[in-house]
Amino acid sequence: MTVSPSPFSHLILRTAGPDDQAALRRLAALDSRRPPQGHVLVAEADGEIHAAIAAEDGHTVADPFRPTADMVLLLRGRAQALGWMG
Repeated sequence: MTVSPSPFSHLILRTAGPDDQAALRRLAALDSRRPPQGHVLVAEADGEIHAAIAAEDGHTVADPFRPTADMVLLLRGRAQALGWMG
């Protein structure tokens, strides 16, 4: 997998917590999709969530106004490495 250099200074992949629900709803609204449910991994750049993936079904949401394609690839790879997706 080839990933382009990130324009963000800090990129963190982490499990979403209860405090992330509002950010996930906002992100889903920006992407015109439903929020991811269940166990969710997020890509956080410079302190803000820009993409997320649901463990159970691989449903993703991402900020359409940011360069998030590589973030989604990283989230998919991490979810697969964790055994979340088949």
